[in-house]
Amino acid sequence: MPKVTFVKEKKTVEVPEGANLRKVALENGVEVYDGLHKTFNCMGNGMCCSCRMRIVKGEENVSPQGVWEKMHMMNPLNPFGFFSRIGEEETMRNSCCTQVLGDVEVEATPAFNWHGEKFWG
Repeated sequence: MPKVTFVKEKKTVEVPEGANLRKVALENGVEVYDGLHKTFNCMGNGMCCSCRMRIVKGEENVSPQGVWEKMHMMNPLNPFGFFSRIGEEETMRNSCCTQVLGDVEVEATPAFNWHGEKFWG
């Protein structure tokens, strides 16, 4: 069975192959949403990008980004998806749209890179 390691929380859990990353996090007490998004979110429908997670290791072990996820994360009218993705296009994912296919390490609720070289460079 694949293992998901939540880096900030220092927690590793075994999951069945194909498990939804958002559901795995919520079931294991990992904070998926921050700020107002704890109350106001799309409930896992892939539209608000507030459940974003950064794949630290094992990006080949998650499902590929689908059209729906890319469309919402690249929409400049959705700052949570658009700005969080800059410089992290391959590793920033909506956890509600991501299936675990093998061992993976993720960072839940990653910070925005407002002033880093990846944002302005």
